[in-house]
Amino acid sequence: MKKLIEFYGIDPERLSLKWVSSAEGPRFAKVITEFVDKIREIGPSPLRPKVLMEAVSVEKAS
Repeated sequence: MKKLIEFYGIDPERLSLKWVSSAEGPRFAKVITEFVDKIREIGPSPLRPKVLMEAVSVEKAS
């Protein structure tokens, strides 16, 4: 998956897969917090402007 999203110009660090049991609440919170911090460090998605423009186009067409 990381190779595929990199092919489309997206930083592969935006994808993370971790196995966490439902009994590991504190670990889940730590994994999510670390991932959110990493995404904030990377910055806004390069797809965001495109997605917003598509949403505006769909809204205008309605």
